[in-house]
Amino acid sequence: MLRPTSLLRASWSKTLHLPKSALPARPPLPSPYTLRVTDELYEWQQANRPAKNPFVLHDGPPYANGSLHVGHALNKILKDIICRFQISQGRRVHYVPGWDCHGLPIEVKALQALQKHHDDVGSVAVRQAARQLAERTVEEQKKGFKEWAVMGDWGNAYRTMDRDFEMRQLGIFKEMVDKGLIYRMRKPVYWSPSSGTALAEAELEYDENHESTAAFIAFPVVGLSEQLQRYREIDPARLSAVIWTTTPWTLPANEAIAVHQNLEYCVVSRPGSSGSQLLVAKSRLGYLGSYLGVEDFLIIADNITGADIVSTKYLNVLRDGRARHILHADFVSSLSGTGLVHLAPGHGMDDYLICHALGLPITAPVDDQAQYTSEAYLSDPRRLEGKNVQTEGTPAVLSLLQQISAEQNYDNLVLATHKHIHKYPIDWRTKLPVIVRATEQWFADVDSLKLDALRSLDPVKFIPSSGRHRLESFVQGRSQWCISRQRAWGVPIPTLYRIDRGQNEAVMDGQVIDHIMEVVKERGLDAWWTDPQHDESWIPPNMRGKGTYIRGKDTMDVWFDSGTSWTLLHERDWDQPPADVYLEGSDQHRGWFQSSLLTHIAHHQAMMSCEPPAPFKTLITHGFTLDESGRKMSKSLGNVIAPSQIINGTLLPPMKRKKQKGHQASPQPTHDAMGPDILRLWVAGSDYTHDVVIGEPVLKALHQSLHKYRVTFKWLLGALSDFNPSVSGSQEVQDAGPYAFVDKIARKQLRDALAQAHHHYSNYEFFKGISSLNRYINSDLSAFYFETLKDRLYTGSECERRPAQLVLYEIFNGLLKMLAPITPLLVEEVWEHTPQQIKDIAMHPLRQIWTPPEPSYPNSETLLFEKQIKTLADAHAAIKSAQEELRAQQKMGSSLECDVHIVVPAKSDAFLKQIFSEDMQAVLANMFVVSKVHTGSIYEDINTEEHPIRRTFTAESTSGKAECQVFVSRPSGHKCERCWRYLQLTHQGLCGRCDDLVKEHFSDMLD
Repeated sequence: MLRPTSLLRASWSKTLHLPKSALPARPPLPSPYTLRVTDELYEWQQANRPAKNPFVLHDGPPYANGSLHVGHALNKILKDIICRFQISQGRRVHYVPGWDCHGLPIEVKALQALQKHHDDVGSVAVRQAARQLAERTVEEQKKGFKEWAVMGDWGNAYRTMDRDFEMRQLGIFKEMVDKGLIYRMRKPVYWSPSSGTALAEAELEYDENHESTAAFIAFPVVGLSEQLQRYREIDPARLSAVIWTTTPWTLPANEAIAVHQNLEYCVVSRPGSSGSQLLVAKSRLGYLGSYLGVEDFLIIADNITGADIVSTKYLNVLRDGRARHILHADFVSSLSGTGLVHLAPGHGMDDYLICHALGLPITAPVDDQAQYTSEAYLSDPRRLEGKNVQTEGTPAVLSLLQQISAEQNYDNLVLATHKHIHKYPIDWRTKLPVIVRATEQWFADVDSLKLDALRSLDPVKFIPSSGRHRLESFVQGRSQWCISRQRAWGVPIPTLYRIDRGQNEAVMDGQVIDHIMEVVKERGLDAWWTDPQHDESWIPPNMRGKGTYIRGKDTMDVWFDSGTSWTLLHERDWDQPPADVYLEGSDQHRGWFQSSLLTHIAHHQAMMSCEPPAPFKTLITHGFTLDESGRKMSKSLGNVIAPSQIINGTLLPPMKRKKQKGHQASPQPTHDAMGPDILRLWVAGSDYTHDVVIGEPVLKALHQSLHKYRVTFKWLLGALSDFNPSVSGSQEVQDAGPYAFVDKIARKQLRDALAQAHHHYSNYEFFKGISSLNRYINSDLSAFYFETLKDRLYTGSECERRPAQLVLYEIFNGLLKMLAPITPLLVEEVWEHTPQQIKDIAMHPLRQIWTPPEPSYPNSETLLFEKQIKTLADAHAAIKSAQEELRAQQKMGSSLECDVHIVVPAKSDAFLKQIFSEDMQAVLANMFVVSKVHTGSIYEDINTEEHPIRRTFTAESTSGKAECQVFVSRPSGHKCERCWRYLQLTHQGLCGRCDDLVKEHFSDMLD
């Protein structure tokens, strides 16, 4: 007589091999494994991987000026994943983290802490405060990076403010000086009043909706060109050249007017006017008239070319009485303005190039604070002096012009004004508008580097490929690099100025720089500011007593700092880049990528290299981080996400509270904290070549995936708890047993998953690797192979279990390999819980060499196997469809609560008959996780009393397609109390297989 079910299950459970593992459901926080997977692993690979052909990922230094954000995580974790994968490929990895410690962002933040403006604090105090801030921030950021399990040579991390770094930087600068690539010139540069310094183009952003006051201005003509004198209708005493400008504040600096020699111009007057004549491009009359309120101008002279106008003289009433000229310029267009362009060479580079070539004055009566100097209006300096050109300049100049018009009996020289929305450069740090202003600055000659720089990019691999065009465009469009900055916190430009000849005369050559570098070695760079200004120690001995010299105050552009960081790397062959990979955000095409390229090319040119290489073999750029709505993160929007929120799970709703007997649920919310690996999985699973989204929906999916990994490993560890690879690893064991076909499928799926992951990781497409890994775990393992194994593992005999465990061991190792670069803390934790008998003979998963599977080429055997898998998958899909209908009818629950009949056509070929043969029935029942499978070709053999659910599927046989049927019905047997399948039972309530196993191994439990 059968005992009650609950008692039966309790007793038979002792005969089962249920998996047991101590791996917890969630990781311990903070992780006790961090040191192992970072510092210890890095030191191990440095000592054990071959020194020949190391893999070098050169770290682009982040600014040491703030807390870590998810953008830092995206950057640093991507680099770490790359390095870890390279270790798995047997390479010795060289990764030295760095920090950019100089520059305006740090100086500004230090001044904010002092609650001072930079004009109110001495250079020494600024440098001291900035250094302290940078040092503190470096340590804080380093701690955070390590918590993310980012490994590297942290003990030798570089900082651009370290003396040895600064000396290398000065060495590269000297090479460029010796090569004639550095020069000083008064020319227009972008000047940031908000930052108080010149900016390079790489430090600009653009406001697409900047509003300016545009104006049509009439410049009185005082002398006609020889060609214009032929037009008798033109009255030079009444003629004015009309220009249109969006920067009226630059009119005091006007030195010329430009026309295009091939454009058609005309002289017109307004109906009802006092007879004044206006010179304007004919195609722009409508545009001018729309603002002057004139529909039809009176044409006085027509068919005038720009060439006819050249050499005409006009008067700038804001300057001296010197007549200025109208000249030709290629950039003048008929698409905007009036066809005549006001040239202020002190406030525009195009204007400068034309006027400088003609020897015209480079006027820029604006100081460092963007205020007019006394030279802005010499007739009465008080009218403009001290006014801010960005706020007061335009209205002040327009008002002055109107007053001069009245005083000097001109018709109003300000013809019209209007608001104009246009693209305008802003300081990328302060987000405030800049101006263009001629000042004395130091420049690097990019024109001399450009050809070699562009050629060096030919062999470089760009990820994404669009990065090539972007970087090439920035280099191609640049002729010079303004490298001087008017700030204190930085590396000084090593210049002496002779001041005893009435003006500051810059003295800088190789000899001067060599001497200054020797003093720096002895005293440190801060002495440049702390030593007395006339300290002769800084002057080369052969110059002492031959003039009065002072040290310069300009510092180098921080892009020159970080751009020379490649000097830290060991030289390879002369024609080889020192780094395998540079990886930074997409904004660095104009920044670090470009400055590194240019300084590296300059160095090789100085060394007389014929074909200078780029400093990198592969250039990878990632996008920016956005919130779940696709918006850029900012404090004002309140959508900034801290990496710690991702790590501790607080971005997701708290977990449901569980009540325990005799205890109330904790009032404190508990969050599903998955540790740094969740942050790393977000990075790995994101297509970083575009902007990357982070938010609750993304995190929920990531948590599910990471939980799935843990559950999978927990089950595998339990299933392998009694497995010994040294005993169970023979080929005979692999091929033994009736389930070798299912195991063969599992091995193929593992081989495919490993090959795909390896391919994607090798191509830096980690998101594709994670996608294929998740598919493999969810579809091939959880939904298929693990389900087929549970009966074999829990209830089967040793000859059934051992081959399955061997496959699981291979899967276990494969998963560890695929996840080692991505979630090293999880991998280390799994290894900590791995049975000792496995650890005794296996290498640590973070130290293993991952060799990709040999590529398999299609042959008759592999094609047949693929077709078998496809046929079985189609049959399984048909079975599951029928099972769902039975469940809907509430006739079954578990998939074991059914029998399956598979009917193939009687004339089927050997291919189908072999798959669905009688010998395969037990294997198929196990594969489909049903109690019993019947196969055959005769429909009448099926018991239709149970009203089976019928489905069809098309099988691809060797002779073509065959229509097959499946019939799914309630089981004909009874539930075995040990394996839970519905079969014919013994009096013990067991199926025949279970009864035999219990008799053999647990005979004392039988009646």
